Amino acid sequence: MPQVSLREDAHYPVVVVGGGQAGLATSWQLTARGLDHVVLEADRVGSEWRNRRWDSFCLVTPNWQCRLPGFPYAGPDADGFMLRDEIVAYLESYAKSFDVPLAEGVRATGLEQTAQGFRLTTDVATVTADQVVLATGPYQRPKIPRFADRLPGGLQQLHSSQYRNPEQLDAGEVLVVGTGQSGCQIAEDLHLAGRQVHLVTGSAPRVARFYRGRDVVAWLDEMGYYAKGIHEFDDVDAVRFRVNHYVTGRDGGRDIDLRRFALEGMKLYGRLVEVRDGLLCLKPDLRANLDHADAVSEGIKDSIDAFIASKAIQAPVEARYQPVWEPADEPETLDLQGISAVVWSTGFSRDDAWIRVPVFDGRGYPTHHRGVTSVPGLYFVGLPWQHTWGSGRFGGVADDAAYLAEQIVQRRMQTGVRWIAGLPRSQKTVA
Repeated sequence: MPQVSLREDAHYPVVVVGGGQAGLATSWQLTARGLDHVVLEADRVGSEWRNRRWDSFCLVTPNWQCRLPGFPYAGPDADGFMLRDEIVAYLESYAKSFDVPLAEGVRATGLEQTAQGFRLTTDVATVTADQVVLATGPYQRPKIPRFADRLPGGLQQLHSSQYRNPEQLDAGEVLVVGTGQSGCQIAEDLHLAGRQVHLVTGSAPRVARFYRGRDVVAWLDEMGYYAKGIHEFDDVDAVRFRVNHYVTGRDGGRDIDLRRFALEGMKLYGRLVEVRDGLLCLKPDLRANLDHADAVSEGIKDSIDAFIASKAIQAPVEARYQPVWEPADEPETLDLQGISAVVWSTGFSRDDAWIRVPVFDGRGYPTHHRGVTSVPGLYFVGLPWQHTWGSGRFGGVADDAAYLAEQIVQRRMQTGVRWIAGLPRSQKTVA
């Protein structure tokens, strides 16, 4: 693939910021339409997967759902789950497959609107563009509660994005805070390694890996869940900020059952609310959190049962889940004695201070419709629930990228200006 070298004051018809799956999918769609552009990547292709995932990390969606435009998964294990290094290799191969015009090692540091389009400052050069696609993703700044500073000074603390393997942590018991996908999978990784794990739960839902003879993802895909537009829901904001269901693709895929972990010795707690006098103060909601996660999983099974019945599908009958453990009490404090390390699986916040264009709401979320902002020529791609459940995944980003590429084409036709990529502004050509 050609490596692009940015020149000071160069002008591009389209600049795509971010060389992950969303940025690459957008580049493929632009290339297919003959649109000159450049993709800026602060590190290397696949760096988010390479640098922010632990050693045993794997996808939670089957490989067949990896459907980047022009490059669907073609490996030997369509129903399996790619490991971290395989995901990186998949993205690197994708970038080579269509000679993406990529500038690696170029970090965008400022974006401003101008009378002619946009000015983009990077740590290499300042360039201008008619249109800009922001494919920087939603997981930018690791989020750790402020009261983490009040934990004992000798306690090893790291965010889930820094976790690699159990051997990385100091000897002793480990506290994992958060039960989203990362928290549950890291807790399992430590548990399987024989570490004593203390897991602080939250309200994240869970989903079964398999049900009635198929991966649940396959049922949901056939039922159209991943293609359902967000504006078909009554509670758009609530849907957009939902936490992902926890499950795993490890060892061929299985449920993550926190109750079974507890039966095997893992210590479970309710939500962490503060740190006081060296003690963790906990909300007594462990039972409620476990019950909620189970209820969501069983509700998904209900919808699958209804679909099977409505289509008269022949599928094996499966007994429903029965809880294998119940909490005997609800401790409201936790002494850190014996705990040597804390893994904060508390998510990420956005880092958009460099985008000096008024496209954010009061919460700092980009305002858009299917990735098209209110500022002409500025777009987002790769956001969770940008348009559908599949938007932030390998399975749905292709549709979003295609939609935005068409919007970019239409705007180019409306403005009537054609730029030759990489030339100074003084050498523009008008169609």
